[in-house]
Amino acid sequence: MKLERSNVSHPLWRKKVDSSLFEYSGTTIPNWACKMWKIQEGFSNCISKKDLASQVQVEFKRERYDGWVTTAKEGRKTPAFRLWYSEELTDKLKDVFLMSFVRHLEDRLRKLGRIERRNIEDEIPFWEFLDVEYDSTARLFHFEAYYVHKPVFPELFKRFIESPILHKIDDELSEKPPFRIYKNKWRPRKEMEFELGASNVLYTLIDTKNKLIYIGEASKLIDRLRQHHPTIPEWDYFRYNVLPDEIAPHRKTLERMAIRDLASVLENTADVESIMISEFRLANDKVDTG
Repeated sequence: MKLERSNVSHPLWRKKVDSSLFEYSGTTIPNWACKMWKIQEGFSNCISKKDLASQVQVEFKRERYDGWVTTAKEGRKTPAFRLWYSEELTDKLKDVFLMSFVRHLEDRLRKLGRIERRNIEDEIPFWEFLDVEYDSTARLFHFEAYYVHKPVFPELFKRFIESPILHKIDDELSEKPPFRIYKNKWRPRKEMEFELGASNVLYTLIDTKNKLIYIGEASKLIDRLRQHHPTIPEWDYFRYNVLPDEIAPHRKTLERMAIRDLASVLENTADVESIMISEFRLANDKVDTG
């Protein structure tokens, strides 16, 4: 049973999490909340995010993000106010409200495939809720995840949301520019078999015991990591960046550049002059010296 919060500092709007949060990086503020927060007094002339007066901050999970409040008046008896926020916050909301985000993608894929659609919330019935508070003095919105629906397979879903596959689907549906790099977190070696969609990558290996670091490139990450790396055989962590498809022919060039950059700040085997900012050593045995 979900208990009511006891740490509410400002007037509260409990919003049902819906597609608008993910698709538009914003949400319409209901009229009653506008009156409660006296939004019209501070933002009645803000018709664009370019207006300096529209700028606010949004706090979520102890991080602050850029936000804006704008109004639409044309053809309306009562102005409509909308809260917008940065893509960085949108990505965070996708991570936290994972089930709603996946349902949102399912609905958009059906639309793209022209599949007969019912109300997706009726067909897949669950609801998540976001508490929104507004501190008018600080021009600061506070977001708090009030209720999050747990995934049926939480570990699989956690890996799924972090995979390049899901990010690519989301970007394609949002018609974002195709030239994008998908960054990933450090992971222990034992988890490498669980990576999804890891192709056309630049990757980094770390040997924390022997203080070694290695840069590599691969068309398929898992196939490459399964192979032996003689200069760093005991690596225990890895991370990678998925490159745009257009860069695939230049992947080796980027790898060489990244290796050369690391050689300039780490001890290396090619006698490249280095300022050695760390006790780690570069494990690559091929380093451009020109």
